[in-house]
Amino acid sequence: MDEQGKTTIVAMWTATTPEQVAEGERIFRSHAEWMKGHSRSGDTALLSYRISEGPRLADPLDPTSDPTGDTIFVLSEVYETPAGVGEHWRLAVETWEDFPAFLEWSIACGITTLHAGTVEHALW
Repeated sequence: MDEQGKTTIVAMWTATTPEQVAEGERIFRSHAEWMKGHSRSGDTALLSYRISEGPRLADPLDPTSDPTGDTIFVLSEVYETPAGVGEHWRLAVETWEDFPAFLEWSIACGITTLHAGTVEHALW
């Protein structure tokens, strides 16, 4: 599927304690299940969804550097149009039972986000 020109949400969190890692894993299990209810057609269509988790490295530009002990979570969602992002947040507030826990965890871990970004390059 060619995603070039489509709309994205990308977010990254850094969990610094085992408790934060466990809570992130719990939240994203809940989130993944909840995301299955998103529209798969029309302007608000969810085209792809991914959660990645892995160690934060001492040198982020050297994949052979030592892990710091922190864990990074990365979320990537691609929507047909920007309307999908708005619909996603509306649904999160109204229907996702773990939304308050997600907000609390995000504040505790720190979050970097790109809302309604545009996919500039996509290979497949």
